[in-house]
Amino acid sequence: MSRIPFNFIVLVMGVLLLAWAVSLAGTGSGGGGVGYATFLEDLKAGRVQEVRLRAGDVRLQGTLTDGSTFTTYLPTPPDPATLEDWVRRGVRVQVDPPGGGSPAGFLWPLLLVGLLFGAFFYFSRGMRQGPSDSAFSFTKSRAKVLTEAPKVTFKDVAGAEEAKEELKEIVEFLKNPGRFHELGARIPKGVLLVGPPGVGKTHIARAVAGEARVPFITASGSDFVEMFVGVGAARVRDLFETAKRHAPCIVFIDEIDAVGRRRGSGVGGGNDEREQTLNQLLVEMDGFEKESTIIVMAATNRPDVLDPALLRPGRFDRQVAIDAPDVKGREQILRIHARGKPLAEDVDLALLAKRTPGFVGADLENLLNEAALLAAREGRRKITMKDLEEAADRVMMGPAKKSLVLSPRDREITAYHEAGHALAAHFLEHADGVHKVTIVPRGRALGFMMPRREDMLHWTRRRLLDQIAVALAGRASEELVFGDVTTGAENDFRQATELARRMITEWGMHPEFGPVAYAVREDTYLGGYDVRQYSEETARRIDEAVRGLIEEQYARVKALLSERREVLDRVAQALLERETLNAEEFKRVVEGLPLEEEKKEKEEEKETPRIVPKARPGLGSA
Repeated sequence: MSRIPFNFIVLVMGVLLLAWAVSLAGTGSGGGGVGYATFLEDLKAGRVQEVRLRAGDVRLQGTLTDGSTFTTYLPTPPDPATLEDWVRRGVRVQVDPPGGGSPAGFLWPLLLVGLLFGAFFYFSRGMRQGPSDSAFSFTKSRAKVLTEAPKVTFKDVAGAEEAKEELKEIVEFLKNPGRFHELGARIPKGVLLVGPPGVGKTHIARAVAGEARVPFITASGSDFVEMFVGVGAARVRDLFETAKRHAPCIVFIDEIDAVGRRRGSGVGGGNDEREQTLNQLLVEMDGFEKESTIIVMAATNRPDVLDPALLRPGRFDRQVAIDAPDVKGREQILRIHARGKPLAEDVDLALLAKRTPGFVGADLENLLNEAALLAAREGRRKITMKDLEEAADRVMMGPAKKSLVLSPRDREITAYHEAGHALAAHFLEHADGVHKVTIVPRGRALGFMMPRREDMLHWTRRRLLDQIAVALAGRASEELVFGDVTTGAENDFRQATELARRMITEWGMHPEFGPVAYAVREDTYLGGYDVRQYSEETARRIDEAVRGLIEEQYARVKALLSERREVLDRVAQALLERETLNAEEFKRVVEGLPLEEEKKEKEEEKETPRIVPKARPGLGSA
């Protein structure tokens, strides 16, 4: 039998209370109230026609000769002599027996008190029996319990082979815990998944539950923290009680940094409620029995703010790092997300994986979805490589601004700016090559040069210097061609300055400062921020060194473009004509070769004179 909704009970109680008030108001009605002196004056003047009262009561109701009614209160209940005097004055007197009114006056208060006690009993029983929809169930855990194992398995996870190998041992334990217990082995009680947003930490946790075919209990770190002190600790207790009832199972806490931040005044701060919740979590994780078959998995992209007690052996024994996938992993992820999507014959997922370095699983899934939307928008039944290329540009730079009208001057400046980037990336030995260069406005950029980057774990000093030179090449091209500069290099300067500063303060790549870490980079998974560890004098020297590096590379790339001014003009003109050049087209323009369409037109022009003379005799004879 389903429970009666709380709102319905409140409505019924409100209606009954209103009815009781109306009933009391009805019994208390009897005309306007008058003072006792006024009543005596009306009695002496003969204006009182009828009175009615209850034996032993001081409340008196009456009717005047003009038909109006009144109510008054006597100092004391009237005696028989007073009543006989009123009768002699011509007043009809009616005396009701004590308690002669309707019994409803006593039933209403009793009914209301009974309803209040019943509601209190109903809610208290709901709190004792388990979670409910009542207003007092906020101490219950908000975790979702999936009693059936998720259908996701390790076959649906790509790009994280090392993480899967680490987690296979957890799967084996959940499948056959006796084999480990016989050898006296203690399986890790907790596994912390660490990585940047979008790499698939939650997806991998579901895959572990799917492989082990055990229930999956999921909660978010923010579900435990409330404004009421003690609620978070109660929810943690309820979560682990639920896990014990469903053991063997996996408890997954997403974004655990919301509740597991370091206690005290350290990084992340804290308050009493969060610390109580964390203390309860520490107790619950360390309080499992030795033969417990409950595995706690958690995910975070802020491992630097977690409390050290949470990371010690016996709680989160293992930390599994899940980084952005490499080119092979990206290809596998693309093939997984491409299931069920009709792809055209020209689609090359391996090539698409090469041109998307730094993309995580969520980015790749979004890329394929954007490509499907583009194909559907244009009425195609299959996703083409052109759709995937356009989707990649949309994910990285935003949608193309086809409605934005640029003046011829702005288009020319943009063309030379992007041509400068492209030539620097092409001719500098340690720079990335050119994948695409375009002057089509997209996002906040009027154009962009997309480098052909490869997955590299080690960046050399020469490569970093070339990257700075490529970033400055757009401004150098503007100054070289137009003799003036524009505001278009704002983001280029920001990138160049960051690289130069990190070369000095973090990577020890400047001879004046040597192999010293002047700054510590924290929060690496969310972009990072620098913790300064040097004096004001050192800061001044670092600023001068950063400027020296940038000015040196600016002069270098400007000289490069000046030497190849003819090639720069040729690339800029090609961009003004075609707006976009891919890698092959850009290479042909640099080498001075005609593009494919131009080549075909020239071949047709050469063939036309040989065909026309053959047709003329026939026409003439006709």
